[in-house]
Amino acid sequence: MSIENFIENEVKSNDVVLFMKGNPQFPQCGFSGVVVQILDHIGVPYKGLNVLESAELRDGIKVYSNWPTIPQLYVKGEFVGGCDIVREMFQAGELQQLFADKGIAANASA
Repeated sequence: MSIENFIENEVKSNDVVLFMKGNPQFPQCGFSGVVVQILDHIGVPYKGLNVLESAELRDGIKVYSNWPTIPQLYVKGEFVGGCDIVREMFQAGELQQLFADKGIAANASA
């Protein structure tokens, strides 16, 4: 399976996917850590993929999204953004609304 097919499969078969440095239990960069904290606070289930385990994945996700930085968040197959975009959407309540609009159950207190 090519890296493009692997990424496409992950993005399409999981409601929420975070391509990140490290994993949700142990983020290995501050930006990835911020997105993990936001997703955990909101309470949505998500899959974290560690781009540090594979240079092919790290480079491939940047090509796939045409976005130069990591982390990258995908919701229902659509690229949402990186750390700054996710943080701004969260602070404005837009991220929570996106999950609601896409039918993804979140923690009601968020």
